[in-house]
Amino acid sequence: MKTLILSYRDLEPLLEMGEVIERVEEAFRLKGLGRVRMPPKLYVDLPEHGGDVRCMPAYIEDLGIVSIKLVNSHPLNPERFKLRAVMAVIALIDPKTGFPLALMDGTLITDLRTGAAGAVAAKYLARRDVEVVGLIGAGRQGRSQLKALTLLYASLKEVKVYDIAPEKAASLVEEASRSYPKLNVVAVRSAEEAVRGSDIVVTATPSRSPIVKDEWVEPGTHLNCIGADAPGKQELDPAILLRSKLVVDDVEQAVHGGEPNVAMSMGLLSKEHIYAELGEIVAGLKPGRTSESEVTVFSSTGLAVQDAVTAKLAYDKALEKGVGSYVELVAV
Repeated sequence: MKTLILSYRDLEPLLEMGEVIERVEEAFRLKGLGRVRMPPKLYVDLPEHGGDVRCMPAYIEDLGIVSIKLVNSHPLNPERFKLRAVMAVIALIDPKTGFPLALMDGTLITDLRTGAAGAVAAKYLARRDVEVVGLIGAGRQGRSQLKALTLLYASLKEVKVYDIAPEKAASLVEEASRSYPKLNVVAVRSAEEAVRGSDIVVTATPSRSPIVKDEWVEPGTHLNCIGADAPGKQELDPAILLRSKLVVDDVEQAVHGGEPNVAMSMGLLSKEHIYAELGEIVAGLKPGRTSESEVTVFSSTGLAVQDAVTAKLAYDKALEKGVGSYVELVAV
């Protein structure tokens, strides 16, 4: 028995965002029904190196999937070492024997499944007639979030992009204008410009202080908060959380390191302010948006089950198309 090795270049032509959205939505549904086993993320903090490393295991019995992802977050990597801030490796394991079926790049999978989660959240929490998206953070995750939302909303007309590094915003605008020629994609000069008048606001930054102020957020806005995925990170004014329908991907992870974590540590917010996990809404256990005027917030910390279903999709397609290489990784 050999283990299939799949590189980033192997995976890139195999994975399409539309298919990933479908699989991630199913992962949320199964989590909402209590049909997954997913311990909270394990963190190894590396403050002396400005980052951390995380371990994310999951088991989905219905789909016969066990996966473990090892992923880092080092926001200063691009300028210090010309490396990506987030890199990952995923092991796909046979639950019957424990044999490692595949070892694959998890970096592309992380990008895609996180973008897909944003689309699933918007499907259930945003208004249906979305025309304007405000995007704060013009990195790889900003691109992934935009790609997923363009598949969800034929009504989308305008995307406003803001980044503290104007050249990054300009690069995304140029790229997106080519990829989505029917959209008016523009760089704006401030986070406020990105937020005001937007139906959906996406925050995808490593910020540790609020970027979006409460007074900018109009009734009916939906916010996808992607950046806060570790203790101390936050992107929203806590007042927004207090007046919103707050939905998280996982309560325990959100309290520990999601968008609510700082407000909770300051005593401004309690667990009771969390309305639901997204999986409960996808599974039909709780309603999502119930009025045109309510403000909704989705806090995404990233779930191991999202990685599991996307890795299984990649594995199945690789087997079908004969992609990748095999190695005798372990003794049998």
